[in-house]
Amino acid sequence: MPRFASYDGTEISYRVLGDGPPVVCVPGGPGRATEYLGDLGGLVGSRRLVLLDPRGVGGSADPADAATLRVDRLVDDVESLRVHLGLQRMDLLAHSAGAVLATLYTAGYPQRVSRLILLTPGLAAIGVHPSQEQVAAAFERSAAEPWYSEARAAWEKILGGDLTLEAYRASRPLFYGRWDDAARAHASVGIAERHGAARESYFADIVFDVSAIRASLIRFTGRVLLYGGELDPLVPPAMLAQATPFFGDVSVAVQPGAGHFPWIDDPAAFAAAISSFLG
Repeated sequence: MPRFASYDGTEISYRVLGDGPPVVCVPGGPGRATEYLGDLGGLVGSRRLVLLDPRGVGGSADPADAATLRVDRLVDDVESLRVHLGLQRMDLLAHSAGAVLATLYTAGYPQRVSRLILLTPGLAAIGVHPSQEQVAAAFERSAAEPWYSEARAAWEKILGGDLTLEAYRASRPLFYGRWDDAARAHASVGIAERHGAARESYFADIVFDVSAIRASLIRFTGRVLLYGGELDPLVPPAMLAQATPFFGDVSVAVQPGAGHFPWIDDPAAFAAAISSFLG
């Protein structure tokens, strides 16, 4: 994997897949190595994916200062990657918690982003959160599944502060459109004990200046795609609609039958939708 020295000397790694115009990809988790994004359902057929491993994760080094693992500090790594790649502007794609980082980057460097794609996105930076009722309703759709009780109990542990890999793995069936062999194979990709500090530090003690972030984003002139999964309990489709007033040129797409990882649930549909947006 290629590596470069970021602003503070920390070695940051990334993967490059495919050919064509580049799309810089930011993973979620938080603290999940970018390999779980795979080739984004075959998007590599039309685009060159530059897949970033955040510091402390995957092939990237652990920083000397653990405070730099927080999401607002990671903005500087995204900018360092852009400079390293020699891109004046870039198409930026981010998944889940990575969307918080991409949102902060776009707010801080709007002139450096051509188009912004937020996949089943965390929207905390703009003050949009799912309601308890939305999440409960999404979970209840799976109540008849044999794995449901164990997975739901594990999720409640996570909400209570249990960030162990055991709880994480047990909760995974809740977040796919269907818990089949492809989902099982994908569920642990990019997960490692070493990533614990990156996971725990990502949102540690952070307070977002929501008003300032919204004000910056509404002035962003590039196109924005908010892409969701019909069955995603973390980012219900209604939550995407709530976020649209805080972007300028924004569109929303919801993939039928998909959960939190739509490129796993229906790779072809996902790649076609993203390719269409990118043109």
